[in-house]
This record gives sequence, C-alpha cells and structure tokens, in this order.
Amino acid sequence: MKHTLPFALLTTVLSLLAAPATMAQTASQFASKTAAAAACPAILQHEFPRLQDDAPQNLCQYAGKVVLVVNTASFCGFTKQYEGLEALYAKYQGKGLVVLGFPSNEFGEQEPGSAKEIADFCFNTYGVKFPMFAKSEVAGPKKNALYAELSKATKTEPKWNFNKYLIDRQGKVLANYPSKVEPTSATLVAALEKALNQP
Repeated sequence: MKHTLPFALLTTVLSLLAAPATMAQTASQFASKTAAAAACPAILQHEFPRLQDDAPQNLCQYAGKVVLVVNTASFCGFTKQYEGLEALYAKYQGKGLVVLGFPSNEFGEQEPGSAKEIADFCFNTYGVKFPMFAKSEVAGPKKNALYAELSKATKTEPKWNFNKYLIDRQGKVLANYPSKVEPTSATLVAALEKALNQP
C-alpha cells in the first residue's frame, strides 16, 4: 500500500515529461500540413476520383507545374484532339506540364460510357497517359469544384467538349481556349511554353 502513491506519482511525472515531445511532434505535423497547403495553390486544392479505378487524387500533387485542364468526350467531332493533347503531354511533361482530363456528358451526350469504357477508349484509341478523372459536370449549377473556380477566374464556362484552361506554376489561370483551338495551335503552344519558362 505504501508504494501506491510513489508509483502513481512516478507515472504522472513520466507522462508529463513525455507530453512536450508529443506536443512538439503534433505541432511539427501541423506545421508540415500547413506548409504543404500553403505551397499548393487554392485552384488545385481539390480531390477527384481517378478515371481508371476511382482512387481519390488530390490535385495538389501537381503544385508547381503548368496545368492544362480539358473537358473531354469520346464521341465528339473534337475527340481527335486527344492525340494532340497526348503529344503535348509527352513533349513537355519533363519541363513541368501536366494535362488533366475531365470527361463530361453535358454537351450533346457525347460521353455516355462507364468509367472503364472511357478509360479503355482513351488508352486503346489515342494512347492517353495523362491523368484522367471520373466523369463529372463542368458547366452549369452542378459543375465540379475545380471548374467552378476556373469559370469564376475566366468568367467563361465551357460551351462544348475540349475546352481548355491554362494554369501557371503559381496557380494563376492564364487563359481559356474554346474547343476549336487545337492543342498544338501556335497560340496555345506559345502561351504554354512561356508559362513553362517562368520559375
């Protein structure tokens, strides 16, 4: 009985001694998360399911890159632009470009397939390797969170499939290109190269 108090006291002292280390670790983790959030531009602070398997993808993984965001469809007159988009991605990926594809069935119902059908079509027909995300809406009141910000920044919503938004390394939306502007057009490529050459 006489050892109960000293043991309890010892336990309390040990827990108090351990507390600063635990608090420091927690503070360090919080600081790391805060720094990571600060390093990720607001426009990229969104998460979407990956097209192939629905795995959640945080767009902050593309922080510091030049980003070309495109709403896509498999049965559109502009669908052949997949080829140009993949060519851009292959050519400039090493310099910091990423193309992000967002399939949508909004325009002419030209993306009716399942996620697997869309993914298979993109890869088998055009060899698409750039990141693609689950089908979603990109215009109107139900548009996804990224497109809400892109529309707000440019005051322009996509009016058809294969609309393109260009974002610089700091997360600033530089331009919006309508469907008819090919991925390999001189105008888009010049803007893209200029953005890639900025720190």
